[in-house]
Amino acid sequence: MTIKLKLELASGQSLKGAPLELLAKGVPIARGVVDEHGNVAFDAKPGVAEFAVRVDRSILRTG
Repeated sequence: MTIKLKLELASGQSLKGAPLELLAKGVPIARGVVDEHGNVAFDAKPGVAEFAVRVDRSILRTG
């Protein structure tokens, strides 16, 4: 199953290239990257769950 989202920030800033995770019950089940138009698609197995999206924290560096 493909889940498609369009993301827009209130500030008007671009999210292009941002890696995102699709979560089901708090567990990452798919990853996607935001394109230049703010679109992202996730390939996930069909099922029933509450979904959430977060930035993939693996891009964050700790000092």
